[in-house]
Amino acid sequence: MNRIIGLIIAVLFLNGCTEVEFASHVAKNSMGTTSSGVPQSGPSPTHQGVFKIGNPYQIEGQTYYPKESYDLVETGIASWYGPGFHGKKTASGERFDTGELTAAHRTLQMPSLVRVTNLDNGRSVIVRVNDRGPFARGRVIDVSERAASLLDFKMKGTAKVKLEVLPQESLRLAEIAKRGESTKGYELAANQRGGVPPAGTISPANDPYQTASYESRNIPSVASEPLTPIPGHESADGRFMPDPIVTQVAVRPTSIYVQAGSFTQYDNASRLSQTLNQVASTSIHETTVRGTRFYRVRVGPIGNVAEADRILNRVVNMGNGNAIIVVD
Repeated sequence: MNRIIGLIIAVLFLNGCTEVEFASHVAKNSMGTTSSGVPQSGPSPTHQGVFKIGNPYQIEGQTYYPKESYDLVETGIASWYGPGFHGKKTASGERFDTGELTAAHRTLQMPSLVRVTNLDNGRSVIVRVNDRGPFARGRVIDVSERAASLLDFKMKGTAKVKLEVLPQESLRLAEIAKRGESTKGYELAANQRGGVPPAGTISPANDPYQTASYESRNIPSVASEPLTPIPGHESADGRFMPDPIVTQVAVRPTSIYVQAGSFTQYDNASRLSQTLNQVASTSIHETTVRGTRFYRVRVGPIGNVAEADRILNRVVNMGNGNAIIVVD
């Protein structure tokens, strides 16, 4: 494990999506088995659906606890992974494809459907979580190259985002996967129709990602909704790639913070805030979660992602191992 952690630390000095790709690959190979007991390194045909939560795991001294969650809403910094991981096995057993609308999350059940909204431009798209990551501490989700393009942050490399699990759609997707049916392509249906079509209506025979002749077909509809042709384009290798609808939503101005800790006792938050004032401007944000009052110690606002990464590393090195980057 020490060797794995050392390798991960080394790649954090790389830029853009590259910083996450190698760390993700190394870490996922050490995660053990799927929820059905299939070894991560063992065979897992892409046409077979797999529902997976996984065991707790540790990266850079921080422990992550995967669990089922259908009401998760969080903000943070998104990154993307692309060519360097194309064709490799994801944590769910599927093969990663840069042209699909998929994503990696540290703890969500696989599969699940998540709406990702770029808080800088309001572009929003639904992705299917089928992988673990990102393993750069300051990132909240890792999307595919295609999703990054649709969200318009591919060239920049990162973006401030809001994540919202689609509860009913993700529950249906979990049921489909638990029956051993593939869920590949359901994210396209969710983007096009706003929901998940009935189980069994997407299969290897009509997978919208797989065949160049698919422009003459249709993504299965929900209930009795009429079928309509799917807009799309042909990729360089001759595959038809549907063009999902990107939703444009209103967004308010947001800022980046490093959240160093969250406490139920104000005195504890105050002591940490005073300690961190030597790093940068620090404040205490009061909030209530499920009836419990919390005092969150935040450093910021911070002008850009690079500066946030620098401050995060400093805060962590001062003994605050659970510090994260948030957007508010």
